[in-house]
Amino acid sequence: MKRVVVTGMAGITSLGSDWQTIAGNFASNRSGIRRMDEWDRFEELNTRLAGPIDDFKVPSGWTRKQLRSMGRVSRLAVAAAQNALRDAGLLDDPSIRDGRMGVACGSSTGSTDEIKAFGNMLLNSVAEGLNANSYVRMMPHTTAANISIFFGLTGRLIPTSSACTSGSQGIGYAYEAIKFGRLPLMLAGGAEELCPTEAMVFDALYATSLKNDTPHKSPSPYDSGRDGLVIGEGGGMLVLEELEHALARGAHIYAEIVGFGSNADGQHTTRPEQATMRRAMELALEDANLTPAAIGYVNGHGTATEQGDIAETLATSSLFGPRMPISSQKSFLGHTLGACGALESWFSIEMMNSDRYVHTLNLEHIDPRCGELDYLCGEFRSMSHDYVMNNNFAFGGVNTSLIFRRWT
Repeated sequence: MKRVVVTGMAGITSLGSDWQTIAGNFASNRSGIRRMDEWDRFEELNTRLAGPIDDFKVPSGWTRKQLRSMGRVSRLAVAAAQNALRDAGLLDDPSIRDGRMGVACGSSTGSTDEIKAFGNMLLNSVAEGLNANSYVRMMPHTTAANISIFFGLTGRLIPTSSACTSGSQGIGYAYEAIKFGRLPLMLAGGAEELCPTEAMVFDALYATSLKNDTPHKSPSPYDSGRDGLVIGEGGGMLVLEELEHALARGAHIYAEIVGFGSNADGQHTTRPEQATMRRAMELALEDANLTPAAIGYVNGHGTATEQGDIAETLATSSLFGPRMPISSQKSFLGHTLGACGALESWFSIEMMNSDRYVHTLNLEHIDPRCGELDYLCGEFRSMSHDYVMNNNFAFGGVNTSLIFRRWT
């Protein structure tokens, strides 16, 4: 078995595109959520809250030919991948184009402008707005395909369009590809562009926050006063590398991935199951050959939905007990869906390496129905741990758990 390390990390969020800026905003309790006045035209949509990236610009040097196959979700993914490769010192390295590097990436859906154009064709019998690249921008694996094409990656391509576990499955499957010797380098992560249709998905389930006039107070994961989730957008990518390959080229190593677990509830498309959530964490521990006592911090999925928060924390508490520190960065950024697993993995590694862990924003009164855990509230906490876990759970009953080890 090969050992797998992280040698590059990058992301794009509503609170910044580098860890120093994002961490500064976290420490200042600055929320990336705002009222979406542009959604007022959707009269049947109840929520008006989201975490948009208002300042995203296409990086300089991208050509029209490169851009024509990319909708916003792919642009976020490719921009994050470009920054991660640069961080790893591999952006212009020929080794990424000779078959040694692959990509595992996903999103909940492709770009919705193209979906709208195809819908208009079905409804009104006109092909206005459609062209040869419309499907490429819309297809579920548009992020992975565009990353591969943009950087000339000829290794394996693994699409992971599994809603809220798209990013974490991307990292997990990339880790397994390297671990089992299939290739030494992978780009792994996920992305999501903001669309009111995604808010409507949760609105129809009565699961969105309606604190429309106080956007800075929502979402509030694990809090007894929470009233639902808030949708965000973003992109996150990690460069994963076989350890000996990384050492041979003198790469900077951020962390080692030592465990990955993934399973399915097999029960209901939207109702989370405590038992299989716990089992996913156990699978990651078994893969890492660790006991629960080794884990120092859990980065929770923490969507601020009632069923999700309760099931997740009961599962976590049943495995680790009340001593386990837990928090959710969705309280700052909203639920970035396909991007959250990658972004939260990035944050987990940065927190582990800095010994400063981000709290859950807006968590003032812990819901007594949630599992007994050490909830991080109010401000950063200084802790030193060698192993951290990141968990994500998705519609369709998909569960993932990743374990990262401090590199020394």
